[in-house]
Amino acid sequence: MQLCWGFLWICLHLLTQCNLGAAGGVGFAYAGEFMQRGYDVVICDVRDCSSAAKALESRHPEGGKIHHVKCDVSSQKDVLNLGKFAKEKLGTIGYWINNAGINGGRRDLREVSMDQVEMVVRVNLIGVLLCTKISMEIMGEQEEVVGHIFNTVGSGVKGGGTPGYACYGATKRGLPQLTATLVKELDEGVQGYEKKKTKGTIQVHSLSPGMVFTKLLLDDSTPELRKFPFGVLAAQPEEVAADLVPKILAQKSNGGSVEFLTTDRILNKFFERFILQKKSAYIDDDGNVIKMPGEQYDETGARALY
Repeated sequence: MQLCWGFLWICLHLLTQCNLGAAGGVGFAYAGEFMQRGYDVVICDVRDCSSAAKALESRHPEGGKIHHVKCDVSSQKDVLNLGKFAKEKLGTIGYWINNAGINGGRRDLREVSMDQVEMVVRVNLIGVLLCTKISMEIMGEQEEVVGHIFNTVGSGVKGGGTPGYACYGATKRGLPQLTATLVKELDEGVQGYEKKKTKGTIQVHSLSPGMVFTKLLLDDSTPELRKFPFGVLAAQPEEVAADLVPKILAQKSNGGSVEFLTTDRILNKFFERFILQKKSAYIDDDGNVIKMPGEQYDETGARALY
């Protein structure tokens, strides 16, 4: 099953993207956290995300402003329009989070259509490259402003196999290389060429939200996967955003790494589950998503955030 994609920006303004589109998932939660701190936000998605914007506005009436725009991140035209829209609405962009992504469905590569292969690469890799390029151009023109770009990594980022997600894992594996390259280009320039001078300072970082209970994670999952590792390590979008947003704002040097599933957190979760025998609040003993009263869930078990 193909998932939708989108971007979420938060400005200082900040710009960020989310893997299920700004209309849901961790990107929606990021937006709320930044708005609550007084940041103006631009959200965008390949779908209309006006409902998401209204929900965020109603939940954070005393927070920052929110703006929304439709955007296909694999389209040069749309990304250029996104950059223009962000500058018009936000003025100065302090943070840009590349968090859009699709997994193409959990399948053997031989069973994935050629169109799906191309789509995953276009969204997860070309989309990040296009958006990183436009964000660097914008931030470079911001006089005496430090602009931060965050590339979101996922399963496959460390080079291990990702059975069922060959395309997704390959695209995510490429992002650390991209980030490392840009850090060197910004700090040292390109050998044989004069280092480019900019009015503003640009920094590029890595962002790892870990396993988040969204459609991207739960789509085509099995009871075994939901029991472990999801039931042990996965977290709700709001929990992830509350942890990561302060870390994002605390970044000061180029090439930083921000992650939710730190070694200490992983060890603590293992200790609680396997030593203390603490049960998951989200997955039952049979590997089913525990549905809370009053909440709405889709066919994969992902909870609607608004």
